[in-house]
Amino acid sequence: MAGHKVSALDIPRNAAVVVLTGAGVSAESGIATFRDSGGLWEQHRVEDVATHEGFVKNPELVWRFYSLRRKDALRVHPNPAHYAIAALEEYLADKGSFTLITQNVDGLHSRAGNKNVLEIHGSLFKTKCDNPRCPASETPFDDETTDYDALPKCEKCGGLLRPDIVWFGEQLDRVTEAKAMHAVGECEIFLTIGTSGVVWPVAGYSRLAYELGARTITANLEPPANVQNYREVYLGKAGEVVPMLLANVLND
Repeated sequence: MAGHKVSALDIPRNAAVVVLTGAGVSAESGIATFRDSGGLWEQHRVEDVATHEGFVKNPELVWRFYSLRRKDALRVHPNPAHYAIAALEEYLADKGSFTLITQNVDGLHSRAGNKNVLEIHGSLFKTKCDNPRCPASETPFDDETTDYDALPKCEKCGGLLRPDIVWFGEQLDRVTEAKAMHAVGECEIFLTIGTSGVVWPVAGYSRLAYELGARTITANLEPPANVQNYREVYLGKAGEVVPMLLANVLND
């Protein structure tokens, strides 16, 4: 399908807005997506580095992999889409409400200036105890550590720490998911950027917003798999399309 002609969105200052971002936003900063050829993902099997079974089998490999991912994330910078989204949050700060739900784990939104960010798939820069009965830990860790005996340990129980990432086959964090669902249920404008619409349960958020009467908008390189949930579809690179859509916000 052809997308709508890109033009500035009219967003009232008192609007309740939810923005959902995916890998397409970070890709323009130089972060390789899971589906890209080349890069870290092509050098590793998903089963080895992005599942709990892989972590149990070889935690040293997993820590090395995520150390490289952190370094990649710190090597790049937010792009115009990130900064436009941060400007939208500031625009709505006095009279409206804003929630950013991101599937990205690279921290680029926070570096661009966003504050109310729900990292629905976790963060490269946080850890938690591998024991599900133990509270999450913010124990500092050494990115150069690769030997099992030197891997970061939980200060509470002594177990291994793991990257605070939602791996394949795992459930979303309940608190984060509840906050996301609440924001989607209350929003008047639901804008997704750079998402394929195939990763569940997040792909279902657009349907919820649509059924509750929100203005649902998507900006992506191509129509997402759940395109039927959107009232407006804009096609193109996030770094080009998003600043155009938010031109009224940026020029305010």
